[in-house]
Amino acid sequence: MVTRAVPIATTSHPRYRPDIDGLRAIAVLSVVAFHAFPTWIRGGFIGVDIFFVISGFLISSIIFENLERGTFSFAEFYARRIRRIFPALILVLAASYAVGWFILLADEYKQLGKHIAAGAGFLSNFVLWGETGYFDTSAEAKPLLHLWSLGIEEQFYIVWPLLLWLAWKTKFNLLAATVLVAGVSFYLNLNDTKNDAVAAFYSPQTRFWELSCGSLLAWTSTYRKEASLAIKTRLIAWRGIPEDGEAAESAVKALRNLGSFLGILLLVFGFWRINRELSFPGKWALVPVLGAVLVISAGPSAWINRTVLSSRLAVWFGLLSFPLYLWHWPMLFFSRFAEEPEGPDGDIRLAALAVSVLLAWATYMVVEKRIRFGGHGKAKVVSLITLMIVVGYVGYNAYSRDGLGFRTKYAHPLISELGRISDVYDFYDYANIVRVGICHSVPIESWKKNGCIDIRKRNIVLLGDSYAASLYPGLRHTRDEEYPDVGITQLTDGNGPPFLTHGSGKTDDGKSIYEVNVNRLGIVKTYQPDVVLLSWMIGGANAPPTREETLAELDRTIDEILTVAPKSRVVVIGPFPKWVDTLRKQILTYGKQTGRVPPAYMSRGLVAKDREWDSFFKSTVRRKNVTYISTQDRLCNSDGCLTRTGNSASQLTAVDWGHLTNAGSVFLAGKIKNLIFSSDVLSTPGTSGGSDRIRTAPRAP
Repeated sequence: MVTRAVPIATTSHPRYRPDIDGLRAIAVLSVVAFHAFPTWIRGGFIGVDIFFVISGFLISSIIFENLERGTFSFAEFYARRIRRIFPALILVLAASYAVGWFILLADEYKQLGKHIAAGAGFLSNFVLWGETGYFDTSAEAKPLLHLWSLGIEEQFYIVWPLLLWLAWKTKFNLLAATVLVAGVSFYLNLNDTKNDAVAAFYSPQTRFWELSCGSLLAWTSTYRKEASLAIKTRLIAWRGIPEDGEAAESAVKALRNLGSFLGILLLVFGFWRINRELSFPGKWALVPVLGAVLVISAGPSAWINRTVLSSRLAVWFGLLSFPLYLWHWPMLFFSRFAEEPEGPDGDIRLAALAVSVLLAWATYMVVEKRIRFGGHGKAKVVSLITLMIVVGYVGYNAYSRDGLGFRTKYAHPLISELGRISDVYDFYDYANIVRVGICHSVPIESWKKNGCIDIRKRNIVLLGDSYAASLYPGLRHTRDEEYPDVGITQLTDGNGPPFLTHGSGKTDDGKSIYEVNVNRLGIVKTYQPDVVLLSWMIGGANAPPTREETLAELDRTIDEILTVAPKSRVVVIGPFPKWVDTLRKQILTYGKQTGRVPPAYMSRGLVAKDREWDSFFKSTVRRKNVTYISTQDRLCNSDGCLTRTGNSASQLTAVDWGHLTNAGSVFLAGKIKNLIFSSDVLSTPGTSGGSDRIRTAPRAP
């Protein structure tokens, strides 16, 4: 095994190419711009895929060249990676921990601690993959979300050198090994993007092909320079140009320029066309990957590479790309605390980006350059490994101790009680309240087996996503107290809105939304309920994005329901009040800033969009046998929306940003029971006015 220490001078490294730093600049600036202003550059996140190609090319070039020369050393390879990656990462992790100490709540700090530990162990992609789902916080609430890509790169760095070394030692063709890895990974990428998009995004197996494409380019540069030249010569001959002389040289330059231009064109197309609504990575990831491959393969002499990518400004940003990538997301996250709950405005975000660039420059000049280069290499590596272990342990300690809740003291008992909560879903026992794994997000065959279909003298069927599920406790409480002859059937799924025709999405447990709703409709047809309740989260993952689309979907769904159950009444439940981040956080922040407990009705942190949707539904959902219920009218007044039904933490109305607690669900059900449970509603299909179809709103100008 070639692990002997090799002097740095004898270890071959690719010749420096300023145009690759320029390509790094494009990658990092696109990601930064996307995170700060996602509507400006909707496909900016593909900058990460560009980074993957660059990393695969540079790392594999080092490995191939040194295997060929017999100078490859695992110790030297990983020592260089440590000196390259650890300094800036340690600094960002430590800074995030320090800032979070003063401004994050216990549950937020607990999550930060877990992500610091995962970042230090280069496992962020696996941790984020495991967190994604029903009870996960939003991406914007994770200050180290961006470290998922670093985790994938480091996992590649661990596996790839060993795989190539084994292939080289056993005389296995290095090209075949590279193609095999790229092919298998690309197949898994296509397959998982269809069946499990989250896995496809975070899994190293589905991303390695992107780095391997850079590796294929490195193999060509190392072993087949002559073959590459022969291909260009044949192309020239095909055009009738002599193989030598100025004409041939001009033709080669033209080919290089064409490749670079096409590569940049692909990247621009990707920034414009790719967005979060598309299935990504999947086949769409080919756009940035092929674009980066074409730009790199064009070489430093291509016109775009030479004049644009190698310009001083582009190279400067390229040199700062790694620390800038590390700093920008935590800065954007923490900048949210500088403004009102609705989040930082454009000026604050621009300021955060400016500070990120300044910190990146300081990190590069003061930290990275001094540690990466110069003497005392072994001592630096040992020190960096030790520091990373310490940082990881400190993060894990914050996680294991529930976010170190002692950091913040609150005067009011309610605020103090809320401040001690480390996990709102555990505190409110939310999974059991909405019957996760029993009637919510379960296989279709479990609906009957688990007693989710409850048939009595009169019957209600509840259809929808998690918002619908959070209605169930209140409906059940009202039924048990006042209407014991009413059966309540719960057919709900995480991210499973009750629309029959919208999109091809999947619920949180992987079921087709279309098939789920077809089965729901079958149960409605079989049992002919008196009332069918429809509820979903506006803006949810699989909900129609626009008002016009939502009305069209709602109309089709109601048509299908009334076709199979013509005597049923359809009740549409309007959007619940929604809070920025969580209701708990808004109350705690109010208490921290004012020293007082907030009033029962509060406007701080309310999302205005849901009030607008509610008004829209009031004016459009007018149809026979259909009732629209405004939860905004029942839970809100001129002062804001209801935050709690009593003075204890358990009596908040929302678990997180909008899902009802047991107390909130019971309160709301009590306010709307006459529109759902009364004998008139349950026995005779009435009319709420209007035509036989929902009145479609005018198209926005």
